Formats: sequence, structure tokens, C-alpha cells
Amino acid sequence: MLRIAVQSKGRLYEDTMALLAEADIKITPSKRTLLVQADNFPLEVLYLRDDDIPQSVASGVADIGVVGENEFIEKQEDADIISRLGFSKCRLSLAIPKHIDYQGLQWFDGKKVATSYPNILRKFMNDNHIHANIHVITGSVEISPGIGLADAIFDIVSSGSTLVHNNLREVEVVLKSEALLIGNKQMSQENKGILDEVLFRFEAVRSAQDKKYVMMNAPRARVQDIINVLPGIKSPTIIPLADPNWCSIHTVLDEKRFWEIIGKLKELEAQGILVTPIEKMIL
Repeated sequence: MLRIAVQSKGRLYEDTMALLAEADIKITPSKRTLLVQADNFPLEVLYLRDDDIPQSVASGVADIGVVGENEFIEKQEDADIISRLGFSKCRLSLAIPKHIDYQGLQWFDGKKVATSYPNILRKFMNDNHIHANIHVITGSVEISPGIGLADAIFDIVSSGSTLVHNNLREVEVVLKSEALLIGNKQMSQENKGILDEVLFRFEAVRSAQDKKYVMMNAPRARVQDIINVLPGIKSPTIIPLADPNWCSIHTVLDEKRFWEIIGKLKELEAQGILVTPIEKMIL
């Protein structure tokens, strides 16, 4: 049985549970149970605080865990990074009161900085030869300058709305973070086999993200021109139609270039363009 440590609440919890569901690993949520077994897969979920996950994986309490890169780097636990999951993205930044005329990192010399990430901040300051007074605080870091507890803060930033609400502005991005899948270095061979299947499913889900399956009818005389503008994974599928002068073309498009390419297809006389989302994609 493979055990995965997951944050017990918050955005990382929601994104992780959504990924497991899309990988067809069915977990019945329970507010009272910290350890829940999947209904249809040899995996159990251990719900923990986010800052406890690196240690639980490093010590073998859990085989794998989903944790923010910021927490993993801060805790400095001895575990492997198995995969970058691409969700729950944020950044660790330095922020100061918005009225201050900021001229550069030297401003922080001798200043008191409140943070829940002292190890990351200390390394950054040392690397840049800045002598700041690091004040460790848990929770509500952003209010520190407003109540006179610190001159600045070092904290997680997503949209930046919390900073604005507290009359702060972001001045330096120190670390960009996303969800990581980490693993115990001494994982059993049996659980490594289960993990391989989990990774296979995760990759199938991630490969389908931001992709669209596109079908269209086109004059046979324009097929090669249409193929030339399609950046599909491989050669598109060409299907003959009842009318010998027409055929159906099927391909996969990246959503980022979708409208650009659709416009070109219309210029090349493609008709009846049908677009559907992709749930999974096996490469």
C-alpha cells in the first residue's frame, strides 16, 4: 500500500484531490479521519499540515507527499523530488510599506523582516551580503509592518491582494514555487511499482491539460495546406468522406494557439470544425 501525505486543507489540498480524482483514484473525503484508503487503488491518503509533510516523507511515515516547493526548501528534509506538478503556483517575495521609496536590496540592510520562512530568507540575504534582522512569525505575517513589529515582510504571494489590503508592495521575488511530488529515499520496491502507475496516470492527466481535440471537414485539395498549419502531436488523422472530394481531419491543438490556428483553418476552407476537451492523453 502506497501512502501519500496531502495537505489537510487549502488550495494545495483542493488541487491535489482534483488530480487524484482525474487519475481515477477514488478517495472518500472524511473530516474526522486522518488516514483514508482509496476505494479502487492500493493507495492511502494521510492528511497533514503542509509544514509537516517534508519530514513525514523523509522519515518514512509517508512514501510520497504533495507539498509546496517553498515548504520543501524551507524544511531542508532529505527526500527526493519525484515530479513538479504544475499547480498551486505562487512566489516568495519581499514586501515593504507602499509609501517607501525603494532603491534596491541595500534598503533591507539593518531592517527587521518578519517571515515564516527564515531559512530561505537567511540564505538569500547572505548571498546578497545584506545584514537584516530576521524575525520569525507564524501566521498573519503581512500585518507586521502595520503594527510596528517589522519594517518589511517575506511571505507567499499569489495574487498580491493581501499585500494591497495591508498597504504593502512587492519589491523582490526570491523564489517561485509550485506543488512538488516528493518521495522517501528508502521506498520499498513494491511501493515503487505502485508509484510508477500513479505517475503514469498523473502524466496522462497533465498531458491533456490545455489541449483540445479538433475535427473538421475540408476539401481534399486543401489537405496538405491544412496539415502544414497544424502543430499536432504527430501527423493528423485523415478520414475519407462519402464525397470523394472531401475528407475529415482530426488533430490535437494547444489552447494557447487555438484561435490563431482556427482562423487559418477557416481561410483554408475547413468547415464544420468541432472542438472537444480532452480528459486524458497517453503519449
